[in-house]
Amino acid sequence: MRKDTAGPGTKSTTPLWESLEGLVREKAQEMIQQILEEEVTELLGREKSERKAAVDSSPGYRNGYGKPRRLGLSSGTITLRRPRVRGLEERFESRVLPLFARRTKEIGELLPQLYLHGLAEGDFELALRGLLGEGAPLSKSSIRRLRAVWTTEFDAWSKRSLTDREVVYIWADGIYVKAGLERDKAALLVVIGAMSDGTKEVLAVVSGYRESTESWAGVFRDLKARGLKAPRLLMADGNAAIWGAAREVWPEAEEQRCWNHKLRNVLDRLPKREQV
Repeated sequence: MRKDTAGPGTKSTTPLWESLEGLVREKAQEMIQQILEEEVTELLGREKSERKAAVDSSPGYRNGYGKPRRLGLSSGTITLRRPRVRGLEERFESRVLPLFARRTKEIGELLPQLYLHGLAEGDFELALRGLLGEGAPLSKSSIRRLRAVWTTEFDAWSKRSLTDREVVYIWADGIYVKAGLERDKAALLVVIGAMSDGTKEVLAVVSGYRESTESWAGVFRDLKARGLKAPRLLMADGNAAIWGAAREVWPEAEEQRCWNHKLRNVLDRLPKREQV
C-alpha cells in the first residue's frame, strides 16, 4: 500500500488531478515571462536593477511593463506583462511575444478547422472558452475579423497567376463537405496539377452546390484565363460533367479514368471480409 508522504496537519505540495490544468498554465506563464525578461537582459547587456556601465554600454533602459495581456495557448489562456524598453533608436520587438499577438499559431490554425467542421460563428466563443478558459482573448467580433482575413487570403490565392506553371497531368474531383452554416453539403470542385518538375500543386478549390458541366467548365475556364496551359492528360472519376467541361475548354487533353475511383467502386461491391 502506498503511504501518504504528507503527515497529519501538513499540506501536501503534490498537485491534484483537479488542479493539473491550472498548474500547467501557471508554469507556462512563469516560463514565458522569464524568457521575456531574458530577452531584455540580452538586448541591454545587463541584468534587471544592474547599474549601467560608464562606457560602451547599451543606450537603452527598462521602463516598467505594458498592460497585462492575455495569450491563448493550446493548454489554456495565460496573462503576461510585456517589458518596455526606452532610449533605443529602434522599437524593441520581442521574438517570443509579438506586439499584437493574442493567440499562438496553433490556436490560429484551429479556428478555420472548427469552421470547416460546421461550427457556427456564434458558437466559437462558447466552444473556445471551454477549451481556453474564461479569460480567452476571443469574441464574436474577433472571429468575424478572422473570417474576413481568411476570405481575403483565399480570394488572393484563387486569383493568382498560373502563367509560369508547366502542368503535365491534372486530377479533378468533387468533394462534398458539411461546412459553416449551410444545411446542405457543399460541393468543392478541386483541381490538382502535376508539374513538369515532378511537384504537385492544388490549382483550384471552388465551392458550389452540385457538380455540373457548366460548374466544371467555369473552373477550367478560370484556370485557362489565369495562364494555365492545357494539360497533356486529365484524370477524373466517372462524372460525365467533368469530361464534358474538359472537352469544351481543353479539347486537346487526353482523358483517363482514375484508377483509385475504379478500385474503390469495385471494393464497394464486395463483402467487407473480401476487402483485403
